[in-house]
Amino acid sequence: MAHPDGKKIFFENLSGAGKAIAVLTSGGDAQGMNAAVRAVVRMGLYVGAKVYFIHEGYQGMVDGGDNIEEASWESVSSMLQVGGTVIGSARCKEFRTHEGRLKAAHNLLQRGITNLCVIGGDGSLTGANLFREEWSGLLAELVEQGLIEEDAVQKYSALHIVGMVGSIDNDFCGTDMTIGTDSALHRIIEVVDAIMTTAQSHQRTFVLEVMGRHCGYLALVSALACGADWVLIPEMPPEDGWEEKMCQKLSANRAGKKRLNIIIVAEGAIDRNTKPITTDYIKDLVVKSLGFDTRVTILGHVQRGGTPSAFDRILASRMGVEAVLALLETTANTPACVVSLCGNQSVRLPLMECVQMTQEVQKAMDDKRFEEAVKLRGRSFENNLRTYKLLAHRKPESDLPVSNFNVAVLNVGAPAAGMNAAVRSAVRVGISEGHKMFAVSDGFEGFYKGQIKEIKWGDVGGWTGQGGSLLGTKRTLPAKHAEKIADQIRKHNINALLVIGGFEAFLSLLELLTAREKYGEFCVPMVMVPATVSNNVPGSDLSIGADTALNAITTTCDRIKQSASGTKRRVFIIETMGGYCGYLATVGGLAAGADAAYIYEEPFDIKDLQANVEHLTEKMKTSIQRGLVLRNENSNENYTTDFIYQLYSEEGRGVFDCRKNVLGHMQQGGAPSPFDRNFGTKISAKAMQWISKKLVETFRHGRVFANSEDTCCLLGMRRRALVFQPVVQLTEETDFVHRIPKEQWWLKLRPLMKILAKYKTSYDVSDSGQLEHVDRNRPKESDASVAM
Repeated sequence: MAHPDGKKIFFENLSGAGKAIAVLTSGGDAQGMNAAVRAVVRMGLYVGAKVYFIHEGYQGMVDGGDNIEEASWESVSSMLQVGGTVIGSARCKEFRTHEGRLKAAHNLLQRGITNLCVIGGDGSLTGANLFREEWSGLLAELVEQGLIEEDAVQKYSALHIVGMVGSIDNDFCGTDMTIGTDSALHRIIEVVDAIMTTAQSHQRTFVLEVMGRHCGYLALVSALACGADWVLIPEMPPEDGWEEKMCQKLSANRAGKKRLNIIIVAEGAIDRNTKPITTDYIKDLVVKSLGFDTRVTILGHVQRGGTPSAFDRILASRMGVEAVLALLETTANTPACVVSLCGNQSVRLPLMECVQMTQEVQKAMDDKRFEEAVKLRGRSFENNLRTYKLLAHRKPESDLPVSNFNVAVLNVGAPAAGMNAAVRSAVRVGISEGHKMFAVSDGFEGFYKGQIKEIKWGDVGGWTGQGGSLLGTKRTLPAKHAEKIADQIRKHNINALLVIGGFEAFLSLLELLTAREKYGEFCVPMVMVPATVSNNVPGSDLSIGADTALNAITTTCDRIKQSASGTKRRVFIIETMGGYCGYLATVGGLAAGADAAYIYEEPFDIKDLQANVEHLTEKMKTSIQRGLVLRNENSNENYTTDFIYQLYSEEGRGVFDCRKNVLGHMQQGGAPSPFDRNFGTKISAKAMQWISKKLVETFRHGRVFANSEDTCCLLGMRRRALVFQPVVQLTEETDFVHRIPKEQWWLKLRPLMKILAKYKTSYDVSDSGQLEHVDRNRPKESDASVAM
């Protein structure tokens, strides 16, 4: 890794020598906290600092003694996949008192700790900031009481604090996603998917209560992810008379042959007069008004439990490393900060600015300024709410605009989880915009064969949770069949194309763009939404389906590692998909705690393999019981999975034995993750809105004529935003031979994986977060908001 000026930054330059860092978890627990603790400990040790656990949060800091324990590399092994927090968390009344904070300061000074990494909610972080502000006064008191020497005041003059937000509610302003939110969504969606099957059998209505006393994020996003009929959240109470409207909607859905209804309620849901809306009230209302068989399910602490998702592990690991870097760079004048991710970038935000803005949301709700509360939550929250309303509530035919445009939607390439959510979103947004929507079966093969039919609002009901591609998808490219496809476009009067797929979809758009010279039928707006487990499409940092595949890899690796517990030392060699793209192997390796990940983008030779074996052998002798090595399927034509398995088996003989596993197509299957459902829904809705705009712009003399480069685009997530890019401009940044982009953001995560696996490596700090201010108009934190 290198700076823009060409200088390499080695671990020696990130010196923490002589520093002591303590990490604690406080307040409510959240899945992923352990991954953050692990990253802080290992990055702290990597830079030469002493690292301490503070058990039981602030209570442990006040009580001292064995609650403050020096951490070692081995002490955080095997905790990545564990939910909750293994170092414990507790509410502490004593820390709220001056005397309690004085005790805490004394306990920290006894171990020379002046750097605190606090993982918790806004209350925990506010307490940490107060502690920091009082620090010099507390030192003076301790000198006065004779508990510390005078010179300690000079030596430990400043307390440095960095926060990470651990909260399943995602209720902290300034961050895209808090640690634990994605895992909580996984728990909710697992329950909703299970309930939907039984509800369908008996034609029942289910009312589900999810957590969120002051924030409706979980309720809103889970409603979006499962296509719920109604959602109630504290930020946006329903208009007066909502009961009648809700019953009409439920009744209309049943009349439309829908066999079930799902209503999702945040536990803090209120009406316009701030009176609580309870699940029992809704149940009684539905039974009394409609006579539907109605059941209530309160999810409760199920949402806090279970193993962290791949997203939360990666988020927490990146934030943990960033927190240590932030502590190393702080000075006495640096304000306490929160580390977070915005899009794919690390950011540091002043802690109290974030806390104040979070408190403003609650104040707006208390004052019944609900529209303002939604705005303060950020653009992502607003976008979620707007998208939900657009997709869940169908306008009467008389209220719909009439565009007289026909739009075709098709899937191209291999199936990816989330494709169906994207199709549903496109169809419903298209109908809402007044277009007639057509579904093409089996990609361009179905297109030239005429497998095209109109698709209505109700046809895509229940599609969000379905894996694979319900439309059918093929890898066939259009160039060979251009004439037949042009005939079909003319026959069905298709005015725009939405293509959802992987690298083949990108190639298809390039071929159709070229075919415009010969066939006027292709002079229509065309847009592609990336959907592939490989995440190898140029122009987008993320693709629909990649998150589901990562979760499949992570879950399988957890199980495989667990299979060796209690046995002798064992190393597992796992082969992942991805073609020539090493995204799944690298990011899956980071989420599963791999010791190495072999990929095409980072060439390796026999010396590298030998060094890896020796490194793992050394670790096996001294600490760990299980090793994990991932290999991308096309990483090297000679160093195959079998070769690496045999090499490790031979070289590790007497120390560990080996097993190999090819994960194969299980990475493509299964129900889409909440992330992929929402990413597919939101990115596809945005693509359809672009199509509507281009149709108006290019309609002249009674027909659509679009022949400029900017009418054939790819919609991708770039760092902090969703961006439309002409496909022809992306050709220069594409390696067509290996079907990958020439530059890939996730390669910056590889040194991070190596550091957490105890390798000495260079680490590029040029991309680490810089302190920014909370911008009220900055999306929470972008349209992308990591797609959630």
